[in-house]
Amino acid sequence: MVASVRQLRRRIRSVENTAKITKAMSMIAASKMRRAQEAALSGRPYSDDLNMMLAHLAAQPVEDEDNIHPLLKTREVERVEVIVITPDRGLTGGLNSNINRAAGQFISDYGDNARVIAVGKKGRDFMVRYGVNVRAVFTDISDRPSILDVTPIAHLAVESYESEEVDAVYVAYAKFINTTAQNAVVEQLLPVQPSELRPQEQVGYIYEPSPADVLAELLPRYMEMQIFHALLEGIASEQSARMVAMRSATDNANAMIEDLTLVMNKARQESITTELLDIVGGAAAVEA
Repeated sequence: MVASVRQLRRRIRSVENTAKITKAMSMIAASKMRRAQEAALSGRPYSDDLNMMLAHLAAQPVEDEDNIHPLLKTREVERVEVIVITPDRGLTGGLNSNINRAAGQFISDYGDNARVIAVGKKGRDFMVRYGVNVRAVFTDISDRPSILDVTPIAHLAVESYESEEVDAVYVAYAKFINTTAQNAVVEQLLPVQPSELRPQEQVGYIYEPSPADVLAELLPRYMEMQIFHALLEGIASEQSARMVAMRSATDNANAMIEDLTLVMNKARQESITTELLDIVGGAAAVEA
Protein backbone atom coordinates (compact mmCIF):
# COMPACT_ATOMS: atom_id res chain seq x y z
CA MET A 1 0.00 0.00 0.00
CA VAL A 2 1.47 3.37 -1.06
CA ALA A 3 1.75 5.87 1.79
CA SER A 4 -0.18 9.11 1.46
CA VAL A 5 1.49 12.52 1.33
CA ARG A 6 0.29 13.24 4.87
CA GLN A 7 1.80 10.00 6.20
CA LEU A 8 5.10 10.68 4.44
CA ARG A 9 5.24 14.23 5.80
CA ARG A 10 4.63 12.90 9.33
CA ARG A 11 7.34 10.28 8.84
CA ILE A 12 9.81 12.92 7.64
CA ARG A 13 9.15 15.08 10.73
CA SER A 14 9.74 12.05 12.96
CA VAL A 15 13.07 11.25 11.30
CA GLU A 16 14.11 14.93 11.46
CA ASN A 17 13.48 14.93 15.22
CA THR A 18 15.57 11.76 15.56
CA ALA A 19 18.38 13.36 13.53
CA LYS A 20 18.38 16.40 15.85
CA ILE A 21 18.72 14.13 18.90
CA THR A 22 21.52 12.00 17.44
CA LYS A 23 23.40 15.11 16.27
CA ALA A 24 23.18 16.62 19.77
CA MET A 25 24.40 13.35 21.32
CA SER A 26 27.28 13.22 18.84
CA MET A 27 28.34 16.77 19.75
CA ILE A 28 28.16 16.04 23.48
CA ALA A 29 30.19 12.85 23.04
CA ALA A 30 32.76 14.76 20.95
CA SER A 31 33.28 17.33 23.70
CA LYS A 32 33.67 14.60 26.33
CA MET A 33 35.85 12.52 24.02
CA ARG A 34 38.60 15.14 23.74
CA ARG A 35 38.87 15.43 27.51
CA ALA A 36 38.77 11.63 27.97
CA GLN A 37 41.41 11.08 25.29
CA GLU A 38 43.75 13.58 26.91
CA ALA A 39 43.30 11.88 30.29
CA ALA A 40 43.94 8.39 28.84
CA LEU A 41 46.96 9.42 26.77
CA SER A 42 48.51 11.55 29.50
CA GLY A 43 48.21 8.64 31.94
CA ARG A 44 50.22 6.24 29.78
CA PRO A 45 53.70 7.72 30.52
CA TYR A 46 53.04 7.54 34.27
CA SER A 47 51.90 3.93 33.95
CA ASP A 48 54.97 3.05 31.87
CA ASP A 49 57.38 4.74 34.30
CA LEU A 50 55.69 3.05 37.27
CA ASN A 51 56.08 -0.30 35.54
CA MET A 52 59.75 0.47 34.86
CA MET A 53 60.35 1.34 38.53
CA LEU A 54 58.62 -1.88 39.52
CA ALA A 55 60.88 -3.80 37.16
CA HIS A 56 63.97 -2.26 38.78
CA LEU A 57 62.71 -3.17 42.26
CA ALA A 58 61.82 -6.72 41.24
CA ALA A 59 65.27 -7.13 39.72
CA GLN A 60 66.95 -6.52 43.09
CA PRO A 61 68.42 -9.66 44.67
CA VAL A 62 66.14 -11.35 47.20
CA GLU A 63 67.77 -12.56 50.41
CA ASP A 64 64.93 -14.86 51.41
CA GLU A 65 62.62 -16.47 48.83
CA ASP A 66 59.93 -16.81 51.51
CA ASN A 67 59.79 -13.03 51.87
CA ILE A 68 58.67 -12.40 48.29
CA HIS A 69 55.69 -10.06 48.26
CA PRO A 70 52.37 -11.98 47.99
CA LEU A 71 51.38 -10.06 44.85
CA LEU A 72 54.51 -11.31 43.07
CA LYS A 73 54.10 -14.97 44.01
CA THR A 74 52.89 -17.20 41.19
CA ARG A 75 50.97 -20.45 41.47
CA GLU A 76 49.10 -22.81 39.21
CA VAL A 77 46.10 -20.97 37.80
CA GLU A 78 42.83 -22.78 38.45
CA ARG A 79 40.54 -19.98 39.72
CA VAL A 80 40.46 -16.50 38.23
CA GLU A 81 38.80 -13.18 38.88
CA VAL A 82 38.10 -10.78 36.02
CA ILE A 83 37.45 -7.05 36.43
CA VAL A 84 35.15 -6.25 33.49
CA ILE A 85 35.06 -2.52 32.68
CA THR A 86 32.18 -1.46 30.41
CA PRO A 87 30.04 1.68 29.93
CA ASP A 88 26.83 2.17 31.89
CA ARG A 89 24.92 3.13 28.74
CA GLY A 90 24.53 1.90 25.20
CA LEU A 91 24.50 3.74 21.87
CA THR A 92 28.20 2.99 21.40
CA GLY A 93 28.06 0.82 18.31
CA GLY A 94 29.69 -2.55 18.85
CA LEU A 95 31.88 -1.47 21.79
CA ASN A 96 29.87 -3.12 24.58
CA SER A 97 29.40 -6.38 22.72
CA ASN A 98 33.11 -6.53 21.85
CA ILE A 99 34.16 -6.12 25.50
CA ASN A 100 31.58 -8.63 26.73
CA ARG A 101 32.52 -11.11 24.01
CA ALA A 102 36.24 -10.91 24.85
CA ALA A 103 35.57 -11.26 28.59
CA GLY A 104 33.01 -14.05 28.05
CA GLN A 105 35.35 -16.08 25.86
CA PHE A 106 38.13 -15.76 28.43
CA ILE A 107 35.85 -16.70 31.34
CA SER A 108 34.40 -19.69 29.46
CA ASP A 109 37.81 -21.40 29.63
CA TYR A 110 37.51 -21.54 33.44
CA GLY A 111 33.80 -22.27 33.79
CA ASP A 112 32.61 -22.16 37.40
CA ASN A 113 36.15 -21.35 38.58
CA ALA A 114 35.80 -17.80 37.26
CA ARG A 115 34.14 -14.86 38.95
CA VAL A 116 33.68 -11.24 37.96
CA ILE A 117 33.91 -7.75 39.41
CA ALA A 118 31.64 -5.75 37.10
CA VAL A 119 32.47 -2.08 36.58
CA GLY A 120 29.61 -0.74 34.46
CA LYS A 121 25.98 -1.76 33.91
CA LYS A 122 26.47 -3.30 30.47
CA GLY A 123 29.07 -5.75 31.72
CA ARG A 124 26.99 -6.52 34.80
CA ASP A 125 23.87 -7.23 32.75
CA PHE A 126 25.77 -9.49 30.36
CA MET A 127 27.43 -11.54 33.11
CA VAL A 128 24.22 -11.92 35.11
CA ARG A 129 22.32 -12.95 31.99
CA TYR A 130 24.77 -15.77 31.29
CA GLY A 131 24.99 -16.98 34.87
CA VAL A 132 28.54 -15.89 35.67
CA ASN A 133 29.41 -15.46 39.34
CA VAL A 134 29.38 -11.67 39.83
CA ARG A 135 31.14 -10.92 43.08
CA ALA A 136 30.73 -7.14 43.15
CA VAL A 137 29.25 -4.37 41.00
CA PHE A 138 30.40 -0.76 40.58
CA THR A 139 28.22 1.55 38.47
CA ASP A 140 27.56 5.25 37.86
CA ILE A 141 31.26 6.16 37.91
CA SER A 142 31.81 9.69 36.62
CA ASP A 143 33.40 10.30 33.23
CA ARG A 144 35.97 12.26 35.25
CA PRO A 145 37.01 9.54 37.70
CA SER A 146 39.53 9.90 40.49
CA ILE A 147 41.84 7.30 41.97
CA LEU A 148 39.39 6.99 44.88
CA ASP A 149 36.83 5.47 42.49
CA VAL A 150 39.07 2.46 41.86
CA THR A 151 40.50 2.01 45.35
CA PRO A 152 37.72 -0.37 46.54
CA ILE A 153 37.99 -2.33 43.27
CA ALA A 154 41.74 -2.79 43.73
CA HIS A 155 41.23 -3.68 47.39
CA LEU A 156 38.81 -6.48 46.50
CA ALA A 157 41.16 -7.88 43.85
CA VAL A 158 44.23 -7.77 46.10
CA GLU A 159 42.29 -9.33 48.98
CA SER A 160 41.12 -12.19 46.75
CA TYR A 161 44.63 -12.94 45.55
CA GLU A 162 46.40 -12.64 48.89
CA SER A 163 43.84 -14.93 50.56
CA GLU A 164 44.35 -17.42 47.69
CA GLU A 165 40.66 -17.39 46.81
CA VAL A 166 41.82 -16.94 43.22
CA ASP A 167 45.09 -17.72 41.49
CA ALA A 168 45.11 -14.81 39.04
CA VAL A 169 43.31 -11.51 38.47
CA TYR A 170 42.65 -10.04 35.02
CA VAL A 171 41.05 -6.87 33.69
CA ALA A 172 38.89 -6.70 30.55
CA TYR A 173 38.39 -3.28 29.00
CA ALA A 174 38.42 -1.32 25.73
CA LYS A 175 41.90 -0.05 24.91
CA PHE A 176 41.76 3.30 23.12
CA ILE A 177 43.62 3.26 19.80
CA ASN A 178 42.15 6.25 17.97
CA THR A 179 38.80 7.91 17.38
CA THR A 180 37.50 5.10 15.16
CA ALA A 181 39.29 2.10 16.70
CA GLN A 182 39.04 0.62 20.19
CA ASN A 183 40.32 -2.87 20.99
CA ALA A 184 38.73 -5.09 23.63
CA VAL A 185 41.59 -6.65 25.61
CA VAL A 186 42.01 -8.94 28.62
CA GLU A 187 45.21 -8.28 30.58
CA GLN A 188 46.71 -9.89 33.66
CA LEU A 189 46.94 -7.80 36.82
CA LEU A 190 47.92 -10.41 39.43
CA PRO A 191 50.37 -11.89 39.99
CA VAL A 192 52.26 -8.76 39.03
CA GLN A 193 54.71 -9.48 36.24
CA PRO A 194 57.28 -6.67 36.00
CA SER A 195 58.60 -5.92 32.54
CA GLU A 196 61.99 -7.29 31.55
CA LEU A 197 64.88 -4.85 31.78
CA ARG A 198 67.29 -4.46 28.90
CA PRO A 199 71.01 -4.71 29.77
CA GLN A 200 71.48 -0.93 29.48
CA GLU A 201 68.57 -0.40 31.89
CA GLN A 202 69.92 -2.62 34.65
CA VAL A 203 71.25 0.16 36.85
CA GLY A 204 72.11 -0.48 40.49
CA TYR A 205 69.86 1.86 42.48
CA ILE A 206 70.02 2.25 46.24
CA TYR A 207 66.60 2.16 47.92
CA GLU A 208 65.75 3.33 51.41
CA PRO A 209 64.66 1.82 53.70
CA SER A 210 65.05 -1.30 51.47
CA PRO A 211 63.88 -2.60 48.08
CA ALA A 212 61.45 -4.97 49.81
CA ASP A 213 59.84 -2.16 51.84
CA VAL A 214 59.55 0.12 48.83
CA LEU A 215 58.07 -2.73 46.80
CA ALA A 216 55.54 -3.49 49.53
CA GLU A 217 54.30 0.11 49.40
CA LEU A 218 54.44 0.37 45.62
CA LEU A 219 52.58 -2.79 44.60
CA PRO A 220 49.14 -1.80 45.98
CA ARG A 221 49.52 1.64 44.36
CA TYR A 222 50.56 -0.07 41.15
CA MET A 223 47.38 -2.15 41.19
CA GLU A 224 45.24 0.94 41.71
CA MET A 225 47.02 2.75 38.89
CA GLN A 226 46.61 -0.11 36.44
CA ILE A 227 42.86 -0.32 37.10
CA PHE A 228 42.53 3.47 37.00
CA HIS A 229 44.35 3.60 33.67
CA ALA A 230 42.10 0.84 32.26
CA LEU A 231 39.08 2.87 33.40
CA LEU A 232 40.39 6.00 31.64
CA GLU A 233 41.02 4.00 28.46
CA GLY A 234 37.47 2.62 28.70
CA ILE A 235 35.93 6.09 29.08
CA ALA A 236 37.90 7.45 26.11
CA SER A 237 36.80 4.44 24.04
CA GLU A 238 33.17 4.88 25.11
CA GLN A 239 32.96 8.54 24.14
CA SER A 240 34.77 7.94 20.84
CA ALA A 241 32.49 5.02 19.94
CA ARG A 242 29.36 6.99 20.90
CA MET A 243 30.43 10.00 18.84
CA VAL A 244 31.06 7.84 15.76
CA ALA A 245 27.83 5.86 16.25
CA MET A 246 25.68 8.98 16.68
CA ARG A 247 27.33 10.71 13.74
CA SER A 248 26.61 7.66 11.60
CA ALA A 249 23.01 7.60 12.86
CA THR A 250 22.63 11.28 11.96
CA ASP A 251 23.98 10.68 8.45
CA ASN A 252 21.61 7.74 8.00
CA ALA A 253 18.66 9.82 9.21
CA ASN A 254 19.52 12.63 6.78
CA ALA A 255 19.79 10.14 3.93
CA MET A 256 16.41 8.68 4.91
CA ILE A 257 14.88 12.19 4.94
CA GLU A 258 16.13 12.77 1.39
CA ASP A 259 14.66 9.46 0.22
CA LEU A 260 11.34 10.10 1.94
CA THR A 261 11.19 13.64 0.54
CA LEU A 262 11.70 12.27 -2.96
CA VAL A 263 8.94 9.68 -2.43
CA MET A 264 6.65 12.37 -0.99
CA ASN A 265 7.22 14.66 -4.00
CA LYS A 266 6.46 11.82 -6.39
CA ALA A 267 3.29 10.98 -4.46
CA ARG A 268 2.26 14.66 -4.51
CA GLN A 269 2.84 14.84 -8.27
CA GLU A 270 0.82 11.67 -8.82
CA SER A 271 -1.98 13.09 -6.67
CA ILE A 272 -2.00 16.37 -8.62
CA THR A 273 -1.92 14.52 -11.93
CA THR A 274 -4.82 12.31 -10.87
CA GLU A 275 -6.86 15.35 -9.79
CA LEU A 276 -6.15 17.13 -13.12
CA LEU A 277 -7.18 14.06 -15.06
CA ASP A 278 -10.42 13.90 -13.05
CA ILE A 279 -11.11 17.58 -13.78
CA VAL A 280 -10.35 17.22 -17.48
CA GLY A 281 -12.43 14.07 -17.68
CA GLY A 282 -15.33 15.74 -15.90
CA ALA A 283 -15.13 18.81 -18.17
CA ALA A 284 -15.09 16.60 -21.27
CA ALA A 285 -18.14 14.70 -20.01
CA VAL A 286 -20.05 17.95 -19.44
CA GLU A 287 -19.20 19.25 -22.93
CA ALA A 288 -20.30 15.96 -24.47
